[in-house]
Amino acid sequence: MRGRLDRKDLAKYPFLKEAQEWVSGRTGSLPEFFSSNYGRIAARHAVERIREAMEGGRPPAPGPERLDPDREVYAYAIARVLVSCTKDRLLMDRLSRYEAERAARYLADEQPEKRALVAEGVGMPAEAGDLPVVQYVELASHLKDDRWRLVNREVEKGHVALGDGDLPDLTAERIRILLFSQLPLPVPPAICELLSPLAAEITAAQQQYLLREFGSVEEGAFPPCIRVLTTAITSGANLSHSGRFALTAFLHNIGMNPLQIMELFARAPDFDAGKTQYQVEHISGRSGTEYTAPSCATMRTHGICTGRDGLCTQVSHPLSYYRARKRMGKQGDGSADRAPDQPAGSGHGADEGEKGQQVGKTRVPRERQGKPNQEDDKDEQARSTGEDIQ
Repeated sequence: MRGRLDRKDLAKYPFLKEAQEWVSGRTGSLPEFFSSNYGRIAARHAVERIREAMEGGRPPAPGPERLDPDREVYAYAIARVLVSCTKDRLLMDRLSRYEAERAARYLADEQPEKRALVAEGVGMPAEAGDLPVVQYVELASHLKDDRWRLVNREVEKGHVALGDGDLPDLTAERIRILLFSQLPLPVPPAICELLSPLAAEITAAQQQYLLREFGSVEEGAFPPCIRVLTTAITSGANLSHSGRFALTAFLHNIGMNPLQIMELFARAPDFDAGKTQYQVEHISGRSGTEYTAPSCATMRTHGICTGRDGLCTQVSHPLSYYRARKRMGKQGDGSADRAPDQPAGSGHGADEGEKGQQVGKTRVPRERQGKPNQEDDKDEQARSTGEDIQ
């Protein structure tokens, strides 16, 4: 970048190589830095940055008066170290989204030459033109508007033509994917131990946030795909590996404990208590990595996105659907207690209109299974968990 970005630019775009080189040349040893007064202040700003990202808050409005270059670059770097120490993929995803949105807000008002430098720094073209099909699909597959679908684009000689307004959104998505792909960082155990009080604070804050967002488990708010999987398992059908993983991770993410999830899988014909316990606890975080339910794009890729309804078209993740349905229920319209409309399809032995099946101490409505809506979407999160849940 030939030195044309100053310190305030690095504060706006702390993910750039120049910003990281600037930080590494000033901190000395990490234990000494975190033990210093300035290190503690920077760490506190990092915690606040993570909490804003965790709760879906929008980054501060752009403005040079808000930027303290040292604070911003250090807070960014420490935040990534902290979420790496928690090993929580949901936190890593939210922080990456937060940082990408923050960068996009600054880029919108940036000088053209500096905007070009930032784009080049993350492997994007400086000006609208075209992108190779593979790169375009990687970026556009996570953008919801139909205008991003490849069938709606002009493709020539392996390249997708870009319009004038396309590049900012694609650049922001490139930043998000890039930042998420780098996490978790290889943080030495001694550093994680040093930061353990802050990591514990973040974990506790996330638990409180999830409690506020999801509250008690409400089966009536489950997205159609999860309802179909639940109905299948409670009616004695075997699920695919991807289906079992998605169901387990989703139920864990909304607050069910491993024992409750195991009670559900105990109804499967091939139930094996030992293997099920191992896999459920592994997905729930006993191994040190807590898994998040797959996105809608990944569910479609594996053919387990079934029975889509109107709300499905407005969200990109089963957890977002669940949260939205619960909020609708709290508003008093009863939507969270009604099954979403679904297209007809092959079921798992459940007649339409049947009241439900008991799952542990809760009741799960039965749904008819719609035809899988498979699209050629990709998801950057690898979710291999070894053996299938038995």
